[in-house]
Amino acid sequence: MASVNCIECEGEIPLEEDVMAGEILQCPHCGSELEVVSLDPVKLDLAPEVQEDWGE
Repeated sequence: MASVNCIECEGEIPLEEDVMAGEILQCPHCGSELEVVSLDPVKLDLAPEVQEDWGE
């Protein structure tokens, strides 16, 4: 099983074999939500925060 390092705490995050671009992963060490932005090589970025639109 492959793994990547968290961009927040450098902790190791295991990757499933069928990981997809756009998938949101949660770091098991610090709890950060990270988005898979590239698959070859696997790169992570902070997941976008969901903002309330208040009906707009």
